[in-house]
Amino acid sequence: MAQREKMQPRNQRERFTRLDQFKMMAAFMVTAIHTSPLADISTKTDFIFTRVIARTAVPFFFMVTGYFLLPQYLFGHSMDRRPLVRALKKHLLLYLTAILLYLPVNLYAGQFKELSAGSFLRLLLVDGTFYHLWYLPAAVTGVLLVWFLGMRLPFGVLTAVSLMLYGVGLFGDSYYGLTAQAPLFKKMYDAVFLVSAYTRNGLFYAPLFLVMGAGIHEVHEKAERKIALPDKKRASKSLVLCGMGFVLSFGLMAAEALTLRKLNLQRHDSMYVMLPSVMFFLFQLLSAERQSGRKRLREIPLYIYLIHPLCIILVRGAAKTVGLEGLFVENSLIHYLAVCIVSCGGACIIAAAAQRLRVRRGTLGKENYEKGRAWIELSRKNLAKNVEFLQSLLISGQQLMPVLKADAYGHGAVLIAGELQKLGIGAFCVACAAEGVQLRKNGITGDILILGYTHPKDFPLLQKYRLIQTVVDYNYGKVLNLSVRRGGRIRVHVKIDTGMHRLGERAEKTKEISKIFRLSNLKVEGIYTHLCAGETRRPEDMAFTKRQALLFYEAAEQIKSQGYTGLKAHLLASCGLLNYPELGGDFVRVGIALYGLPEGGGVSCLPVLSLRARIAAVKEVYPGEGVGYGWDYVAEDVRKIAVLAIGYGDGLYRSLSERGGRVLIHGISAPVVGRICMDQMMVDITEVPDVREGESATVIGREGDQEITVYELAEKAGTIANEVFSRLGGRLLRIVV
Repeated sequence: MAQREKMQPRNQRERFTRLDQFKMMAAFMVTAIHTSPLADISTKTDFIFTRVIARTAVPFFFMVTGYFLLPQYLFGHSMDRRPLVRALKKHLLLYLTAILLYLPVNLYAGQFKELSAGSFLRLLLVDGTFYHLWYLPAAVTGVLLVWFLGMRLPFGVLTAVSLMLYGVGLFGDSYYGLTAQAPLFKKMYDAVFLVSAYTRNGLFYAPLFLVMGAGIHEVHEKAERKIALPDKKRASKSLVLCGMGFVLSFGLMAAEALTLRKLNLQRHDSMYVMLPSVMFFLFQLLSAERQSGRKRLREIPLYIYLIHPLCIILVRGAAKTVGLEGLFVENSLIHYLAVCIVSCGGACIIAAAAQRLRVRRGTLGKENYEKGRAWIELSRKNLAKNVEFLQSLLISGQQLMPVLKADAYGHGAVLIAGELQKLGIGAFCVACAAEGVQLRKNGITGDILILGYTHPKDFPLLQKYRLIQTVVDYNYGKVLNLSVRRGGRIRVHVKIDTGMHRLGERAEKTKEISKIFRLSNLKVEGIYTHLCAGETRRPEDMAFTKRQALLFYEAAEQIKSQGYTGLKAHLLASCGLLNYPELGGDFVRVGIALYGLPEGGGVSCLPVLSLRARIAAVKEVYPGEGVGYGWDYVAEDVRKIAVLAIGYGDGLYRSLSERGGRVLIHGISAPVVGRICMDQMMVDITEVPDVREGESATVIGREGDQEITVYELAEKAGTIANEVFSRLGGRLLRIVV
């Protein structure tokens, strides 16, 4: 199940290395259940490994789900159902994908022949359409059941109900031999088996382990709130006790399993009396120590779980084809190892492909949405509307070339480019080679024009990553030309200076411009200039802008007259398109307008970015007490203060402390008090009711009828909106919503 944790300031999910490592082990345990690796050594040994040790795998997966997804609902931390809905959608999508994956196998095996409608529904909704897929519908059913009951029952009652359900399931599983001796109970369980082939399902099996995971999470949270600094002696003692509890519980479970096997009481062997105790102590041991983990490893076990039966078929088929069945099939241990290797390789390939797909779809990072201390939300809907509006202003044959420099004006270049690519945009521009390389490495295709200077040491990147370099003047062009290895050419656009007097060869220097076109190792594909007074239509600005356009097109005609044709010409940026669309060009380098600016004047651009921060603490300040560095703010009466997990280290202007800065909480304005710090800022929430730690505040964006625009922040900071956006720091999580 997709793993989410409740909203909180610290990004805890990143730090559970042992849980991630055991997930991999659990995936291989499930594979062992279906391959019996120790059968050639001893059937009893194989039973202990596959039917006792490996039976900890699936409960562990359920507990991980309960630990990270359910606490916010079971303990009243949040009523936001979005994480739950996303988790269930993801799981159902995985189940649908798995059904399609194994459909050919089902058909070949004749599983669906003479299958009644009722039996098919049982397979689909409860048992799983392939023998190991029961876990997927069970997880969905279990989570929904626990969520539904947990929102209505105290946690203690919920735990008791879960234990009761597990007990009912137990007597339809390992203890069915006893149940079958009582006619009334046998009849009752026979009715259950009409609906579900086994009692290890989402009703009887999953709820207890989901609840246990959530409960352990809450215990850990309470312990961390009470103890500011970890008590190493106490922690060590706790680990020893958990270790002893695990060893004792596991020994008893092994004895229980062997006894049940000897007495032939088991209908199935997934549920034992001691299994919950084993899992309680095991999970405590695995979740006790938190270290830096590798997020990608968290996906691979799930993919191993999904594809390992297919890999069993592939290994057996390949062994038969090459005549090595004796080694790779009949030898149970080697067979198991071969299946594990193939499954792991396939899972790694799927994980890499899924990562690339998320980048292209702009959903990379979404899984961390609930965990940010401070984050940026990007509106996919508003971005698409802005593109539609800007495209409506284009003349025939003209294309948008979005500007993604400075991390797409602070919005997140990779995410924005991925969304634009889905909207059919095929040309982009950036400020430097590093920005272009980042886009390429994250799956962005199409043309990428570098608008600025690239140092000669980075010239090899231009060809390697298929980037288009701006020739800033003739001398630069000569250096670029000499750097190209024999047989290669670098794609370039030539910058013409028509009045900005930054980069570009002056428009009147026609000889130097012509020389650039004769450099044999450069493939000139376009020319462009930049308008420096296009923001307004004041008479003096209009005259200067039209003068720039005239100089540019005269230079373009002169180049064309020398036989250089087929060039792409562009001179309009955002304000140029809005104020002077008649000036034309093949591309329009839209930047700030794409992200919702400029404001007013009948322009239909919508804000794409919202900035939110977590409320890390809520406290009272008494009369005469100060807040923050230097006591710039001193309370005159009792005030309630919220500390937000964002500061000038994330790009906020420190000057907002003194210039009326504010945020929105519950749709109500809360003023900044005290100096904004590097990592925190304080706001007065005296007039905002029911504010709790872990909730979020809006720094830029809308809440209800209230909105804080980037223009408001820019005005109070004494700067422009572009700078406010561009300062937003790299440690802010960016997500598309």
